[in-house]
Amino acid sequence: MDIVPETREGEDVASSAARRSRSGGWMPALYRRWRQLVMAVLAVLVLPYVLILLYVPGFIHPVSTLMLRDLALLRGYDRQWVSFDEISPHLVQSVMMSEDGQFCRHAGIDWVQMRGVVNDALEGESTRGASTIAMQTAKNLFLWNGRSFVRKAMELPLALVADFVWSKRRMMELYLNIAEWGPGIYGAEAAALHHFGVPASKLTRRQAALLAVSLPNPLERNAGKPGRGLRRLATTIERRAGRSGEYIKCLYE
Repeated sequence: MDIVPETREGEDVASSAARRSRSGGWMPALYRRWRQLVMAVLAVLVLPYVLILLYVPGFIHPVSTLMLRDLALLRGYDRQWVSFDEISPHLVQSVMMSEDGQFCRHAGIDWVQMRGVVNDALEGESTRGASTIAMQTAKNLFLWNGRSFVRKAMELPLALVADFVWSKRRMMELYLNIAEWGPGIYGAEAAALHHFGVPASKLTRRQAALLAVSLPNPLERNAGKPGRGLRRLATTIERRAGRSGEYIKCLYE
């Protein structure tokens, strides 16, 4: 007769403990989920810096986020990797003088140009581009297109680290092999063959200048069929490239 009440009392205690556990269990679960989310975000932020280290060897041929997008959309792309020595110096000179004339002199960011852009923005004036080749390479490899402060804030430290880790030759090699030169056309070799029917090593000074000035908007600027404005820009870059000896010493010495 004494066993039944004791069993019921034990059941009541267990039931009460279970209710307390259920009522207080959502806090640890919420904490775990937030921790998992924070860890995932940190992993995404750290991954590009790990990849920068992995991309140091020349036998590594990375793809850009735009190439991955084309693959995800089942469009495919044309890119044929070539080493720095297999790219015409005319193209290297033209791209540098068109995109980043101080490439050999800064450490990933041209602070003089950046300061000018910030001042123009603060004064309400239209801003000009200040992206260096290091910044564009970081964006192409790890980030997305479009203008936003979030992307720019992520791009700046990536450019600084990349410029510190990679040699200037490796940086230029990466950039010229992932740059977009038309719908589904990536890299100097594919661009040279597509627009002019020659390999990147055989580009003339004029052809190189046309490719260089098409880079800011390769989907609308066709290097192989340039309009009057594009030809005029190419003439300017062709002239600058011919006088670029002092600016490219970090690449050819």
